[in-house]
Amino acid sequence: MAHGKRQRNQYRRRLEAKTDYHRRLRMLKSGLPRAVVRVSNTQITCQLANFSKDGDLIVASFTGNELSSHGYPANASKKSITACYLAGFGLGQKAVKNGYKEAILDIGLSSSSKGSRVFSALKGMIDAGLEVPCNELVFPSDERINGEHISDSLSDVLEKTRQTIQGAYK
Repeated sequence: MAHGKRQRNQYRRRLEAKTDYHRRLRMLKSGLPRAVVRVSNTQITCQLANFSKDGDLIVASFTGNELSSHGYPANASKKSITACYLAGFGLGQKAVKNGYKEAILDIGLSSSSKGSRVFSALKGMIDAGLEVPCNELVFPSDERINGEHISDSLSDVLEKTRQTIQGAYK
C-alpha cells in the first residue's frame, strides 16, 4: 500500500469503501443533526444522528420492520419506494416530536440518482415537518410514492399507514 516516508495509510473505513470522510466532515461542520438513510437487502433504515466525540448518538430511528405495526402489509416489500416514504415520514414525526426542526441528509456512499428510494424517504421527512435542504426535482413522482406502479390497493394502505404513524407520534 503506502510506501515511502511521505505517504500515509488510508483509514480503515475508507479502504473498505464504507465512509467518505470529506463528505462527512462537511456535514459535521454544518452543526445540524444528520438524517441518515440506508437501504439494505431487505428493508430501509432511517435515523437522526448527532455527532459526539465518543461516536454518533442516534436520537430517533425508524425501520421498515416497524411499518407492519402501523398497518402496512406484512408481506409487502420493506424497501420499496412506498415503504421508504413511510419510513422517512415516521422518522420525521419522531424527530419533530423530540424537538428537532431541521437536519441534513446523509446518504452515505449510495448513488444519488433522481427518483431513488433515498429521496423518497427524504420526501417523507419533509412531509412530516422536518426541514431538510434539497432540490425538489430529485423526488420520485407521486404515482410511484403512492405505490400505483405496484398495485392499486397499496395507495389506500399508504394513506391509512400514514395516518396511523401521524397519530402515534403527535
